[in-house]
Amino acid sequence: MGCAGIAPGTPPPQLSTARPGELTACGDLANLTGPIGTVIIQATAVAAGPVAIGNGSQPAPAHCLVRGKLNERVSSVDNNTYAIGFELRLPVEWNGRFFYQANGGLDGVVVPALGGIGGGAPTTNALQMGFAVVSSDAGHPGSMGPRFGVDPQARLDYGYNAVAQLTPMAKELITRAYGRGPDRSYFGGCSNGGRHAMVAAVRSAGQYDGILAGNPGFNLPKAAVAQLYGAQQYAKVATVKTEAGEPDLQSAFTPAELKLVSDKVLAQCDALDGLADGIVADLKACQANFKLDAAVPTCGPGVRDGSCLSAPQKTALSNVFAGARNSAGKPIYASFPYDSGISGSNWREWKFASPSTRDSGAVQFIFATPPMVDRPGSMAFTLGFDMDRDLPRLEATDPVYRTSSLAFMTPPDAANLSALRNRGGKMMVYHGTSDAVFSSDDTAAWYERVQAANGGNAMAFARYFPVPGMNHCSGGPATDQFEMLSALVAWVEQGQAPASITATARGPGANVVNAEVPANWSPKRTRPLCPYPQVARYKGGDTESASSFACSAP
Repeated sequence: MGCAGIAPGTPPPQLSTARPGELTACGDLANLTGPIGTVIIQATAVAAGPVAIGNGSQPAPAHCLVRGKLNERVSSVDNNTYAIGFELRLPVEWNGRFFYQANGGLDGVVVPALGGIGGGAPTTNALQMGFAVVSSDAGHPGSMGPRFGVDPQARLDYGYNAVAQLTPMAKELITRAYGRGPDRSYFGGCSNGGRHAMVAAVRSAGQYDGILAGNPGFNLPKAAVAQLYGAQQYAKVATVKTEAGEPDLQSAFTPAELKLVSDKVLAQCDALDGLADGIVADLKACQANFKLDAAVPTCGPGVRDGSCLSAPQKTALSNVFAGARNSAGKPIYASFPYDSGISGSNWREWKFASPSTRDSGAVQFIFATPPMVDRPGSMAFTLGFDMDRDLPRLEATDPVYRTSSLAFMTPPDAANLSALRNRGGKMMVYHGTSDAVFSSDDTAAWYERVQAANGGNAMAFARYFPVPGMNHCSGGPATDQFEMLSALVAWVEQGQAPASITATARGPGANVVNAEVPANWSPKRTRPLCPYPQVARYKGGDTESASSFACSAP
């Protein structure tokens, strides 16, 4: 499919630069009648200074904090009260831009609207950069966990409707606060936030000029099922039982055993980009080179000293990396690439803990139609999910749940970005190649479809940047600290396409240290992140500096 409205080869239109402005209203916003369905709970001035978020804080300029809710209702299905909760932070000195901060996981919490811009421990945020920023709980309280999925409307709000409702409301409040609406609008998030961004790129293309999607779980229902599939594989080689008598997935592979696999990946793949530096930049060549069975020694019975893997362990790991399948061998979700980050703590958490603590509940209550409320939860559900019998419930509908999870969670026709392109919008996507829950292979395949849909010229408006070694959104043995929002703004508003993005390691002395940065790296090592399918190749010079590498064809 092409981009309707623009002849092949014609560059997309160039959008103008946003104009700065100053806040003219704050406290009185609380006394205004908001857009239909909106209740403003708070509108107060906040002095410049740190704002608490998570276990730490982030700097913020002087701004107006607005909190409220949309579309409050009582569900006729589960009798719970729902609303789309939000907060909007409006800087006194405004850069004329709007940023939608999409949150991760199951949402459910209104995270402070500071405008997280992705990458490991960024040193700035969108609010500090002058953006007006909105965040939300996507229409349900976090206290419910995944059980909000029993309500059909809450499912839709989580999937896409909260964004659709909040976007015009936020722009209306911005207009009231500054006397005019935003000149340019941007959308960003990682993980489920990256999924929100991918969905917005299609469903809300008319509302946003720039999309920043990190480690996007745009096939989240299938990825969650793949997590259950992985748990079922690991359960076969788990050697310890929990107090409940269930397999302890952590015992399937010790940290030393996964470190062995990581070391063997590096031994065969590290130098393929021209330098043995602990980074697998040429990931595609690595997958052709690395064969688990041949590269890793096979243990005899009972050996668990980190020097080898048993044959059943190799089978389990191979099955997971090849991608989840049903009993007939039909793929359910994408394959995963072998990479050095398999030894990371984040990789272990997603593979061995998350299936029963996160993914099982999401599949059971949100993605299955109807919700599988009659099934036992947690590990019992994880191990009991049948890839043949139960998988069809992801695309099922019924008179109560009229939209399937594959329809409300995923971008409709994800490779068709014609609406965004035709209006001059731009999209930047990044993905850690050692992500354990959302596959970077899936993202690469999506980008190849976008290329095909645009006659091989997708780089004119959309670019995908793999991050070697990075786990889920951050961490792993990687240069995972980077800032792509400024590059996206320059591309949207000045036509400066990003040839690469410089990423930094977070070794000792970083604002937040990444404990998995290898000791033999410079603590501030830099590397270029290259637009797919280009690879960062060593050209000579300082091995710790990005300037010694060039992005080139694979």
